[in-house]
Amino acid sequence: MESKFETMSRKSSFVDLVRIRVQAGKGGDGIIHFRREKYVPRGGPDGGDGGNGGNVYLVGERSLKTLLDFKYKKIFRAEDGKDGGPSRRTGRKGRSVYIKVPLGTVVRDEITGEYLGEIVEHGQKLLVARGGRGGKGNARFATPTLRAPRIREKGEEGEERFLILELKLIADIGLVGYPNAGKTTLLRALSGSSGKIAPYPFTTLTPNLGMVKDESENVFAVVDIPGIIEGAHKGRGLGLQFLRHIERTRILLFVIDATSEDPIKDYYSILDEIKQYNEKILEKPIIVALNKIDLVDANGLDFNIKDVEVYKISALEGTGIEELKGGIKKWLKDQQQENPRSFQ
Repeated sequence: MESKFETMSRKSSFVDLVRIRVQAGKGGDGIIHFRREKYVPRGGPDGGDGGNGGNVYLVGERSLKTLLDFKYKKIFRAEDGKDGGPSRRTGRKGRSVYIKVPLGTVVRDEITGEYLGEIVEHGQKLLVARGGRGGKGNARFATPTLRAPRIREKGEEGEERFLILELKLIADIGLVGYPNAGKTTLLRALSGSSGKIAPYPFTTLTPNLGMVKDESENVFAVVDIPGIIEGAHKGRGLGLQFLRHIERTRILLFVIDATSEDPIKDYYSILDEIKQYNEKILEKPIIVALNKIDLVDANGLDFNIKDVEVYKISALEGTGIEELKGGIKKWLKDQQQENPRSFQ
């Protein structure tokens, strides 16, 4: 039977939810050994301790954009620690495993559901499986009354875990809107990124990430999140597969089709879908880009929402794009001053 992870992965090459198994290394065994040297009378116990098993870490890597690599490699094992040696020599510690993941990866234990952490910075390390402790050799058990102990410890087993890795893209601006509202065209107009564009719904089947640079060399990231439809919070359409990416953006940019029968209704419908999925998302600032004004009478277009900035644009022709960029930069500057590390 095909799992939900396999079903999701089969839909597109953008993989943002995977299950992997990690196994930390076993600790090496302590040994029983006694000194036996020709000119050393009464050689005592000198069995060394075993080395600790290797750990398993997740490491943030900014160049990765999906969890696609985990479709092909799902099991990761660290090296076991080596057994102790004579002359109280401690065995070598097992080599740890470092698994590279994209920024925005949230990690949970599949069995317990425990939240283990998330990777948000390049080079950040998260310990997900601890190696077993090495066992003690018999030299550790010698006492004045027990001078020749024949006791040692075996190394402990390393932790084994089944992990759920969930990628939530980190971006400054999240473009949300119905299919064919022109989000990909707008992303290209803002950043110059290449994305498939066509006059039919669901052209975008994977999130597109673009970087926008202004004349002052300031850079902000924009993610085009695949089209939402009514019932998306219940899994309809692309559903929950990409709604999660809205959570990690700092500002929501609603892209509304000006040629729609009722643009205001479209706005509130999308608002409701996001609210049904996670109402906390709506605590973020919201900007509206009313797109395709080249196809309608812009002067006669009434689209006013209380406390929300609305920009009338044509992403295809470039109309209003610079004004929109200016509004975005203003909001980002305000956000940066309030909480410079906030992506929540």
